[in-house]
Amino acid sequence: MGAALLLAACSSGGSSPTADDTPVVHSPTPTPTETLPPPKPPPPPPANACYRLGYAEVLAPTSDKKPSPCSGIHTAVAFYVGSYDKKLPVDGKAVHALESTVCPRRFASYVGGTVDDRRLSMLRVVWFTPTVEQAAKGAHWFECVAIALQGDQHLALLRGPVRGVLARSETRDHYALCGTADPSSSTFEQRICAAPHSWRALRTIVFKPGRYPGEDQVRSAGQQPCNDAGRAAASDPLNYRWSYAWPTLRQWRAGQTYGVCWAPG
Repeated sequence: MGAALLLAACSSGGSSPTADDTPVVHSPTPTPTETLPPPKPPPPPPANACYRLGYAEVLAPTSDKKPSPCSGIHTAVAFYVGSYDKKLPVDGKAVHALESTVCPRRFASYVGGTVDDRRLSMLRVVWFTPTVEQAAKGAHWFECVAIALQGDQHLALLRGPVRGVLARSETRDHYALCGTADPSSSTFEQRICAAPHSWRALRTIVFKPGRYPGEDQVRSAGQQPCNDAGRAAASDPLNYRWSYAWPTLRQWRAGQTYGVCWAPG
């Protein structure tokens, strides 16, 4: 009997526990993964905003300056905000090609005037894009901005609305291209005509884009036309001065395929 009890006991110990002895284990109920909406991309800059920028700031590819009232002091005005395919890298060639094509074309319509009016002015166009970090968050805009140069490395204050300024003679003269001396002089510096100056740009000598023709050709091409322009601008056609600044190879490669005639004024 003892053996039987022992076997029974052993058998009983190896069997499944009764319902009363079953430990209760609560498995956590799986919860669905919460999908958060993607963060909103940084908004594009406002249209027609004005800014107080310095010369070094307009040379940068991005800008974090806050707009200033257009009725107050400012040196830049954003005249167009566009967008590009968000799949493109913001610092890639495709985005650069887009903004460097769209912004100059829209700038021409914005400031008005002829091609020569724009070449003989100190108005310029620059553009900004989002930073790489902003682009990674979904920003895909570019901003076209109009500025005016006071001199070679300073910005001028913008006087009143810039739209159509080169289509009107009084505002065209304000932003026109002038200089501190004869352009052939070592002391020559470009100046906006609203600032003190002693020489004024009269007209351009335009060459066909393509391969640089060589210094001899671009120099000789402007001699007679600039002589004639200087005579026409002088009060005494028998006593006058003129000068001609032809495009260098470096300027040509940068896109300046024209020379400029100058005279005192």
